[in-house]
Amino acid sequence: MSTPQHLEPLDQAIVRELAADGRCSFTDLAERVGLSVSAVHQRVRRLEQRGVIRGYTTRLDADAIGLPLTAFVSLTPIDPAAPDDYPQRLAHISAIESCYSVAGDESYILLVRVGTPADLEDLLRQVREAAKVSTRTTVVLSTPYEARPPAL
Repeated sequence: MSTPQHLEPLDQAIVRELAADGRCSFTDLAERVGLSVSAVHQRVRRLEQRGVIRGYTTRLDADAIGLPLTAFVSLTPIDPAAPDDYPQRLAHISAIESCYSVAGDESYILLVRVGTPADLEDLLRQVREAAKVSTRTTVVLSTPYEARPPAL
């Protein structure tokens, strides 16, 4: 686990702008934060090197790519003495978008996206077989917002 890093106000502004628009050009970013293009470029490079900016991604419309069913799958070990290697056992399953280690009754919660209820049923079977866990599934009905930038 990394130690928290405190950002200077200008770096916070840069990170805030990039979190809202990762495709923002250095020219636009410089204008938005009140720095020269070269200064912004240097600061972004330093933020990348420090690991504050870990990458740039494309957010896809799950419905448009044929994955309209989103669910959270909670994992509980069948054998509490079993090794905690569930993320490694499940890494090959591409329908798992995110894996969160959590406190509480469950050990992990998975965010999954699939095409149909039958696909979800098949995915749950794969998860149970691969990880030797019991599952509890919550199907998402709608998503008012998701992947919002953090408040800086």
